[in-house]
Amino acid sequence: MIETKAKQARVASIRMAALTLEQKNQALSEISRALEQDKEQIFTANRADLEQARQETISPVLIRRLKFDEGKLQAVKDGIDSLIKLPDPVGETLSCTELDDGLELYKISCPIGVLGIIFESRPDALVQISTLALKSGNAALLKGGSEASRTNQALAQIMIQAGQKAGLPAGWIQLLETRDDVKAMLAQDDSIDLIIPRGSNAFVKYIMDNTRIAVLGHADGICHVYVDKAADLEMAVRVAVDSKCQYPAVCNAMETLLVDASIANRFLPHMKTELDKQDVRLRGDEKTCRIITCEPAEDSDWQTEYNDLILAVKVVNGLDEAIEHINTYGSHHTDAIVTDDEQAAKTFMELVDSANVFWNCSTRFSDGFRYGLGAEVGISTNKIHARGPVGLEGLVIYKWKLIGHGQTVADYSGAEARSFIHRKMDKKL
Repeated sequence: MIETKAKQARVASIRMAALTLEQKNQALSEISRALEQDKEQIFTANRADLEQARQETISPVLIRRLKFDEGKLQAVKDGIDSLIKLPDPVGETLSCTELDDGLELYKISCPIGVLGIIFESRPDALVQISTLALKSGNAALLKGGSEASRTNQALAQIMIQAGQKAGLPAGWIQLLETRDDVKAMLAQDDSIDLIIPRGSNAFVKYIMDNTRIAVLGHADGICHVYVDKAADLEMAVRVAVDSKCQYPAVCNAMETLLVDASIANRFLPHMKTELDKQDVRLRGDEKTCRIITCEPAEDSDWQTEYNDLILAVKVVNGLDEAIEHINTYGSHHTDAIVTDDEQAAKTFMELVDSANVFWNCSTRFSDGFRYGLGAEVGISTNKIHARGPVGLEGLVIYKWKLIGHGQTVADYSGAEARSFIHRKMDKKL
């Protein structure tokens, strides 16, 4: 069954790659209209998912992710609108080199092909991923969490029907249902080009260990904010509160707050007052516990992604220790410094080995929609192909196109061989 779906997606991907910008944008508009028109169908399905999740005592974190209401609908429609406004990522001339007279080499962006995407309880991710796949000319096999099965089915059905109306090929997106489907999908290396898992550390590692298909993603979201000795303390409070509390259930929320020892006595009591208002539980190292009342932190806290209103706090002796701590315990996702010292900020941003490094702003900005990438399929901590929020640019690769006039390699060998020019050209194909 999954093999059939994967092969159908492979066939669909060939046609998807040939769609014009106008055709893709028309399909996106049709999908946006259909989601609005059939929203009560989506909300009814989501209420049933939420009710079952509450009966099964699923964590409040997952409940928040699972909910799909008017706000989530508007957010995904805004994402679609932003996608429509973006240029076509496919068919772009990335470079042109004249190898010799009349022999021109072009590097041209093209879709990856078939994406296998596995995500947890956020049904809005299904819309974001599907529309990104559409705009980038890819086909996609989608597996959401079982706790959102009704919502995902409603969304997928609406999008497939809208795509059919807009002329998209059958099988451009397909919804998988069970855990066995995931296992079977991992074996389809002849049809699927890239797996993008969105889930727990253990789950992502399981995916990486059980497929020959390339995997793009991140295992953990252990993000830090470091409050430097030269920080504006009021700014630091605002940035830290937003990084932790604006939406604590996501991978770009702060999990560890690092504070320079020289300002800890002034900063931490004020910080605690504001975090107490948000019901944040603090777990501090020994120095922190001497300054404010909080639970003692254990070594495991420095490498825990809480996805909840829990925050680990550590007092450090300067910038170097902060950087060392982040590079040791962080997940290479998103880390921020708050400081008025430009040199300290530059050092932090150069030496912290993360996909996203920020100065004087919340870690929550680490997001494809906020970056202007047209939402995202996820955030990658990989160091090849794509890094950080993966939007349209991360869903295309490139091919080389060489155009000649009868040249042969024999022309460039032997005693009277021609020489290559290798001249860069400002020319598009």
